Order: sequence, then C-alpha cells, then structure tokens
Amino acid sequence: MANEPEQRNEGKPGQGKRPRGMPMFIVVMGLLLAVLAAALFYDMGGKPQRLTSSELRAKLDKKEIAEMKLRFPADGNVIEVHGKYANVPEGETQKFVGEVSGKEWEQWLAEHYKNPKSSLLSDVSYSTENVDDTFGWFIKSIIPFVIILALVWFFFLRRGGGPLGGGVMAFGKSRAKMFSKEDVSVTFNDVAGADEAKEEVSEIVEFLRTPQRFTRLGAKIPKGLLLIGPPGCGKTLLAKAIAGEAERPFFSISGSDFVEMFVGVGASRVRDLFRTARENAPCLIFIDEIDAVGRRRGTGVGGGHDEREQTLNALLVEMDGIGTSEGVIILAATNRPDVLDNALLRPGRFDRQVYIDLPDLKGREEILRVHLKKVKADKTVDAHEIAKLISGFSGADIMSLVNEAALLAALRNLDEVNRDCVLEARDRVAFGRQKRSRVMAEDERRTTAYHEAGHTVVQEMTPNTDPVHKVTIIPRGRMLGATMSLPEKDRYTMPQKRAEETLMVLLGGRAAEHIVFNEVDAGAASDIQQATNLSKKMVTEWGMSPRLGLLNYSGDEDQTYMGQQVVKPGTFSDETRKAIDEEMRRLVDEAWDKTVKLLQEHKAHLVAIAEALLKYETLDHDDVRMILDGGDLDAKRRKEEEDAKAEAAARKLRKLEEQPKERPAGGSTGGLSEQPA
Repeated sequence: MANEPEQRNEGKPGQGKRPRGMPMFIVVMGLLLAVLAAALFYDMGGKPQRLTSSELRAKLDKKEIAEMKLRFPADGNVIEVHGKYANVPEGETQKFVGEVSGKEWEQWLAEHYKNPKSSLLSDVSYSTENVDDTFGWFIKSIIPFVIILALVWFFFLRRGGGPLGGGVMAFGKSRAKMFSKEDVSVTFNDVAGADEAKEEVSEIVEFLRTPQRFTRLGAKIPKGLLLIGPPGCGKTLLAKAIAGEAERPFFSISGSDFVEMFVGVGASRVRDLFRTARENAPCLIFIDEIDAVGRRRGTGVGGGHDEREQTLNALLVEMDGIGTSEGVIILAATNRPDVLDNALLRPGRFDRQVYIDLPDLKGREEILRVHLKKVKADKTVDAHEIAKLISGFSGADIMSLVNEAALLAALRNLDEVNRDCVLEARDRVAFGRQKRSRVMAEDERRTTAYHEAGHTVVQEMTPNTDPVHKVTIIPRGRMLGATMSLPEKDRYTMPQKRAEETLMVLLGGRAAEHIVFNEVDAGAASDIQQATNLSKKMVTEWGMSPRLGLLNYSGDEDQTYMGQQVVKPGTFSDETRKAIDEEMRRLVDEAWDKTVKLLQEHKAHLVAIAEALLKYETLDHDDVRMILDGGDLDAKRRKEEEDAKAEAAARKLRKLEEQPKERPAGGSTGGLSEQPA
C-alpha cells in the first residue's frame, strides 16, 4: 500500500508509491500456465477419441490405424495407447487414445508381433516408451489447484497492490499517499496573498520539525486545522507548500477516497490511515474536500445507508477519542463549512479554522508577480495596475489570466507578453472570448450600443459607484455587450447611497432604450435580476427600509438535504410579506425615475458614446472621458493607429538588426576570397 512507511516512493516526485511484487507474480503465474498448457496440450488440443481394448483390436484388424505409441507404466498393469487413424476425412476425429492390459498385450505379441508380416501390425508404425506417470499425474492434478489457490490469494487475501487497488480484502486499506520534502517542489515562497494563513500553518510546520520546542513547556499543538475559502483561493496550494516545507511524512487523501459502496469500508480506511500515521508520528494528514465525508449527521431526508456517517464517526474517534495519541496533525480543506458536522468543528478536533478569502489588492499584486516570473513579460506590464483591474479574482483566476496572456502573445508572434495581451486575457477570463464571427443585425447592434452607453453614462455620473474601465458591443460568452468597472479600492461594506446608485447603474441600459427607442427589449433580463436581488437584500437583510425597520426578513436557511439550502417560511405575517414587496418595488421605481431623469439631462453624451461604440465597438476609460469632456475621439484614434504602425515598424527593424549577418561566399570574413585554380 502507498501509506506503508517501510516502502519508498520509486515513481516520480509527487506521485504515490507503487506496490511491489506484481511483476514477479505475473511471471510465476505465466510459467505455471505454460507448464499446464504443455502438459494438457495433447489431450485438450487434439480432442482424441477414447477406445476400449476391443475397439482398438477391431480397428487394428480393419487396418484403420496408421500409427500408435505405446506407453508402458512402471507397474506394467495398463498400457496407454496413443495413435492416429489412417485415411480419415478432414474435419473428423483423427486421434485416439486407449488402454490395454499387460496380459492382453502379451497375448497380442504372442500371436502377431513375432511375425512382422502379421496382418495386425504390418501396416502400423508404432513405438514403445517406458514412462513413470507420477510426474504427469502431478502436473495434471496438482498444478490446476495451485493456480486456483494463487489466484484466490492474489485477488482476495493479498495485502499489497494489485489490479483491484490492493485486492478485495484490501478495500479497507487507506488510499492516502505519503510525501516527503523531496517529493513536492512547492514552498511558502510560491504562496502569495495569504500571509495570515501562511503564518498559521507555519506553526504546524515548526512543530513537525522540532516538537520538543513546544512539548518542553507543556504546550499542545492543535490537532486539526481547517482551511476554509472559496474555490481557487489556494487551499490545496497551501497544503502542497506545507508538504514542501515539512521534514516529516505528509499523508494526502481526498474525502471521497474514504467512502465506498460497501458499508464499513470508509471507517476501516480511516483507522488504517491513522494507524500508519501514528507509526510515523509526528506527521501531518491532509484531507482535501472534507465535506465529502464530514457532512452533518442525521440530515439524509432521502434515506440510504449510513456508510458516510460510519466513516465520519470513525474520523471523530480517531481525532479525539479514547486511545488517541499525540503527534498526528490533521489539515483539511473545504469551501462548504456550513455543511460540516458540529462535532467535527469543536475544540479538540479542528481547533483552528483559517479563512482564505479572495485576495485583496496587495495580495493580487503579489500573486501576479509570482506568476509573471514564469513568463516573459515586457516593461509595459505593471502588476499594480493589473491588480486593480482584476478585483474579485481568485488565485486560480490570476494564474489562468497570466497563462491566457502568454498564449495570446504566442499567437500574435510577440517576443514578450505586453499590456494589451494581459488586458485581453483579463476580459477572456472574466467575460469569455470575443465572438467576432457572430453577425448581428444593424438594429440589434444599435440597441446594444445604446444599452451599454446608458450603463456607462449613469456609472460615470454617479460618484459612489466604480468608474468604467471598458465598454464594448463585441459579444463575449452569452453577452451581446458589456460595461466593465474599475474599482478604485477593495470594498468590504455597502453604504445605502452606494446601493441606491448601483440600482441606477443596473437600470441604466433599460432606461436608455426607453428614452431613445421607447420600447422594451429582453437584453435587460440580467440587469433586472441583479436589481431584484440587490433591492431584496436592502429591505430584508440590511435594514435600509424605514417602513420595515431593523429586522431581518430573509428567513431561516437549513441544510437538511445533501447540503442544499432549504428556506423555511419566515416568522412574519402576510402583511409583512406584502410590505417587503412594496418596499422592493419602491426602491426600484425611485432608482428608475432618477436614472431616466439623469439620462435625459445627458442625452447628448448618451448619443455620442453610443455612436462611438457603433464605429469603434470598444471604448476604454480614456475614450469615455474624452467624449464626456467634449474632446475629439477620432483624432485620438488616428494618432493611436499611427503610433501603433510606427511601433510595429520599429519592432520589425530591431528584429532585422538582431539577426546574424550572412558570411560572404568563399568562407572568409574579410579581404579577397581565395579562388580555386
């Protein structure tokens, strides 16, 4: 098994251990089968006809036998006769086997063998052989049972590896992989944007290295540490860094590896994992996606067997129960802590909970610098600027962004990744790839342009919302257009004024369509959904409705079925529900009136931005500000095109200058070349 301490990892670094013994077992089984096949080849392959002595004598009298071989056993009682018929049509039995008693054979010899011209044996080619049948009996009788026992041992009783992942009886063995510092190349230097989490787990690593530093004062290291955070924030990466930093055995397993279709297998694997870990203590066990096995007990509305609960009970006992020992630290990761059992989260089991949230501006910049070191980036890529543009990105999103930028640079035949590649990669990761092949009718393009222009104008005219970063009518993903924001800073609260202005921004697209076209379009469905959700939170959760006061009307949420949220009816009356609907409607209607009034006052700006979108398809923040300030966007774009052409020509010239000069004909670098006589 991969978790047995006496075995060493013979594969590549980071891979699990391979079970030994299987190649030798295959060789032995192959030899046994070959011997058995050779011993039984004659009987099984030829399918001979079995004859009695009288039938054999009749065949000889009729001269239907061409050849035969006599096998004389040691006791001489029964003689085996193997032979071949003469003149047998193709497709019929050609071989036979029979037995003749020794006395009968002696009689045959007395009658016919003394005369070689005898009609009995004159046309038969035969030979004799003295055989000790003990070995043949052993081959035919014993080896099949040996093979059957070997197969039973291999598939059912073997404790090591096998084609069934350790044999049937090894279902209860743990599937955890053991790593050492040499197996993992990730260290704490590769983890950025999670300084507090690194500080917490650094204490664990220090205890693994020098446990006597803590135990001499009577201190007890936490038994369990739970990493909590959204997907892609670096929980598993942090565990890899611990494996790279620790100098003790590191066991890694997924929560789903415990649970099988057989009841009791998961609990057996838990016990086997902790038994092996105690043999290597002090050590660390990492359980990824622990919610697969640690969900709350007694919440199975749909019924089913209790295999998962038995596995969880075994895990609880092993972490803190009678007979548990010190030196085994549990590190687990999940993005769903709300579904975990309370007994799993109490002190003595998972003593600490480390939240790894989405990185802030500084964290995003650090993560960007880590990934930009792995690609060739030019001086135009400013990590601080890009970090401001990717608010809400997780560590996995940032890694994907840098990789997309490198792919774009390669497709554009660039020597380095520039700022434009990074910005385009950001839009790909956040909104999807551009769909320039999608041909839109002119009226749809016009509607989309005014819709996005309405968002842009309202967003630029409301001081409490984020400024526009880019607006485009090029389809991306499922969107026909998009207005992208540029947060000036990371925000962790939502003041009422900002919430009200955000409602105005969400309704800006529909308001622009209403003012210009005086019709309703389905393109605002997503905006209406977001406005509904925001207004509901303002009324039911954030206490921003004077009519309903400072009460929470969101209702109780309970994870009673497979971790899904089942909303129970709130403890308020039907009149209160009606008041909630009326307050939500009031907030949206007030935002609508303000938005329509704002766009009517700046209709000239609305038309200018929409027409620019129809002409250029994409506008950045500088373009939008130039239009709002009354500048000449066409002159700005012409200058940008000229600068781009000049830069492309200069880059092409630099490439030509960097190419090695060709040597003159004749092989000499200077002077007159020598000519042949």
